[in-house]
Amino acid sequence: MSKDSLNRDETRPPQIIYALYLAGIVTANITLLIGVIIAYVYRKEATPWLQPHYRYLIRTFWIGTLYACIAFVLSIFIVGTLLWPLLAVWLGVRCVLGWVDVRKGHPPARPASWLW
Repeated sequence: MSKDSLNRDETRPPQIIYALYLAGIVTANITLLIGVIIAYVYRKEATPWLQPHYRYLIRTFWIGTLYACIAFVLSIFIVGTLLWPLLAVWLGVRCVLGWVDVRKGHPPARPASWLW
């Protein structure tokens, strides 16, 4: 999809959601919850090439929640405290890659991935 044919109104919601997810790293994940709600609202009316982005965003939230629960439980054994920074890096990389794909007009490379 060429840059000229991208509709800014279509690509704005996923970009905002990616930004909310990134802000979640410093806002104690409050903006992640807002972002996933927006993703659920917009995913049905999205154009076909943007639907994988919404799937990717929703999966990012739920996979991140699972990883955070595991890190929380492992924090009892001190190992989990090492996982929190890795979880932040995972979220950051995932969001930046998705954001770049939206800006290029491409669906995410691997929307079903548990990593990136």
